[in-house]
Amino acid sequence: MTKESKKADEGKKSGTKSGKKSGRKNKDAEDAPLRPLLRAPVGERLDLGAFDPASTPGGPAGKAAGLAATAALAGPLAALQERLYAASTAGDRRRVLLVLQGTDTSGKGGTVKHVIGLLNPAGCRVRSFKTPTQEEREHPFLWRIRKALPPAGEIGIFDRSHYEDVLIARVRELVSRSQLNRRYAQINRFEQSLADDGVTLVKVFLHIGYEEQRERLLERLDNPDKHWKFSPGDIEDRVLWPEYQHAYELALQRCSTDAAPWYVVPANRKWYRNWAICKLLLEHLEELDPRYPQAGFDVEESRKRLLET
Repeated sequence: MTKESKKADEGKKSGTKSGKKSGRKNKDAEDAPLRPLLRAPVGERLDLGAFDPASTPGGPAGKAAGLAATAALAGPLAALQERLYAASTAGDRRRVLLVLQGTDTSGKGGTVKHVIGLLNPAGCRVRSFKTPTQEEREHPFLWRIRKALPPAGEIGIFDRSHYEDVLIARVRELVSRSQLNRRYAQINRFEQSLADDGVTLVKVFLHIGYEEQRERLLERLDNPDKHWKFSPGDIEDRVLWPEYQHAYELALQRCSTDAAPWYVVPANRKWYRNWAICKLLLEHLEELDPRYPQAGFDVEESRKRLLET
């Protein structure tokens, strides 16, 4: 239990005014915009070591409150998702793309499961990007990304993305540094073109700690039902933890733009991670404010004819 949640719990038990004030304060924090708290600076050097992966900026006071707050987002999210899809039937080209990046065990798959659970799956497209196939390697690195983009009115979710080509490629030295620099620029141009075409990008880096990752990997080893999720290569990647952190810092620094900013979500606490990403999606959808299209037919005439049948 966090210090904040413990204080709130003690306030409820004692019935003191301080407990009520604390609860009101936490509720006000939940209702405040989350994007400014989590948004990575544009064009500035980023030090991930300065971000506490166990923190809960702007979040509810503890796990129980977090789960309740996440559940409360389901209705508004579903309503906005429906409006986004409805608007597309009248020619609105807008759509949303949630990009999830993070080290192994950071919770990309868990996030997908929990976010999809609050949305209509018929209006979502989830794509996971693994090691490129032979066909994909024969094309430019953005080729497979373009093919997976969500159509108008839908919400796309990428479990890993085009950023693999400046993360793994950098750490494993799969391409030259000059080619890496060109890729950062290509990504920025690509994302700007998506924004110009009506795509709202919500790019999230799931930030977990080194020790937390060890615990999660041990959980997989200790549970035979999760052995399929473990690879000896995960241990090799842990040896390269500093190199991966630096690669993420560079990607966030070089590719956080006004059109497509990055958000750093502390992910040690799974309940906060899920709440934060749902809240980020909600804020972006609210800003889009999609509207139901007006009927392209005579409503009263149709009503009259229907009643006559």
